[in-house]
Amino acid sequence: MSDRATLAALLSRLDGARVTVVGDVMLDRYVYGAVDRVSAEAPIQVLRVEREQAMLGGAGNVIRNLAALGAHTRFVAAVGDDAAGAEIAKLVSQLPGVQSELVVEAARRTTIKTRFIAAGQQLLRADREVATALAAASEAQLAAHAGSMDGVLVLSDYGKGVLGGPTLGYAISAARAAGRAVVVDPKGADFSRYRGATIIKPNRRELAVATGMAVDSDAAVVTAARKVMRECGIANVLVSLSEQGVVLVPADGEAVFLPADTREVFDVSGAGDTVVAVLAAALSAGATLEDAARLANVAAGIVVGKVGTAVAYPDEIRHKLHAQDVMDVEAKVLSRSAALDRVQGWRRKGLRIGFTNGCFDLLHPGHVSLLTQARAACDRLVVGLNSDASVNRLKGPDRPVQGEASRALVLGSLQSVDLVVVFDEDTPEELIRAFLPDVLVKGADYTVATVVGADIVQAHGGKVLLAELMPGHSTSATIKRMAR
Repeated sequence: MSDRATLAALLSRLDGARVTVVGDVMLDRYVYGAVDRVSAEAPIQVLRVEREQAMLGGAGNVIRNLAALGAHTRFVAAVGDDAAGAEIAKLVSQLPGVQSELVVEAARRTTIKTRFIAAGQQLLRADREVATALAAASEAQLAAHAGSMDGVLVLSDYGKGVLGGPTLGYAISAARAAGRAVVVDPKGADFSRYRGATIIKPNRRELAVATGMAVDSDAAVVTAARKVMRECGIANVLVSLSEQGVVLVPADGEAVFLPADTREVFDVSGAGDTVVAVLAAALSAGATLEDAARLANVAAGIVVGKVGTAVAYPDEIRHKLHAQDVMDVEAKVLSRSAALDRVQGWRRKGLRIGFTNGCFDLLHPGHVSLLTQARAACDRLVVGLNSDASVNRLKGPDRPVQGEASRALVLGSLQSVDLVVVFDEDTPEELIRAFLPDVLVKGADYTVATVVGADIVQAHGGKVLLAELMPGHSTSATIKRMAR
């Protein structure tokens, strides 16, 4: 079996993975807007705020990645008794497969990182945080929750206090006694705190701080990693080299360098969380350390191509694994969740999103014309494609002529189409509510009043475009001619 086939088989087992995550959670806020003038009060840009988004950060981003993989996750963390803490609890509750044990400490302030973004560029980050140790009562609650862990243990240390006390050592000891692997995303200069860990994942800078050594070459990185293993009692080290990939330094054998495979690098923030999540899930699924590292590296190559803290979905990873074996057009055909993630990434870069939909059974010049007009009105065009079951209900028992997989691939081969999402409902209303396109396109045989989702798009500040039709082209007419 090839390396890619091995990793693809491993990927299919991740939905049975069991992982416990203990660490520092924070709230990541993104404030998006436009800059078109300089303040009269000071030589600074004025951000005209257009929208805001809140996401789980820190250890929260690890569980987001695990949820995207379909893993079963227990989450142990601490928050303050404040609005941000309540928002974190709500966001965690919305993640599938995640059971949370959030310790609420009244005197604590929940960490918030607010990023101000315009035209896809980060202008400023403002942090509100307290990095002090937890109270003894909170430590006792955390230790109790960590002791009842399930599966592989992940310690996500952002230096905010959750892993600054006895919980850290207790969790590692409990995991070792139960024969469970321990994966650590470390922080600070003293890696001996993580003694007994199966593997730690520092980045290049963190490794340099912890060892006091130069890490400006591949050989230097390996030497520094082996020093950590020898002096700190850690079995293996996986060093994240940002957009350059990772290097695995195992307890036995030579170091394995895994270069990143990504066409564009937009943002490396959060890539380490993705590596930790995929590594832990793969180990829980029975992977070897090297295969787990390889799969984690593929996932990291996906998220650095997105803006902001992001996750890698299984179908994205699968497409990446098979990129050399399948047509590039398959990468345009995504599940609803993965498609929404990609659309959000486009929107963070200031791109206008267009949407149209249809059955597209037996693609003809009229379809091509409509799609070309739609793409001309936006920066990225998403096509909602009726599933086979949906077409059957709408068009009759003899339709579609082509299955949804074939129709999706044909659509994806068009230069005018950037993304294809199959939907099973009779109308695309749910997709339109999820994507909130800037431009909604249908043929001129409709009126704005009869276009499904027009009211949703217009209420959001978008517009509806009625594309000109090419006369003489119809799938139904083509099928009748074929029958004759």
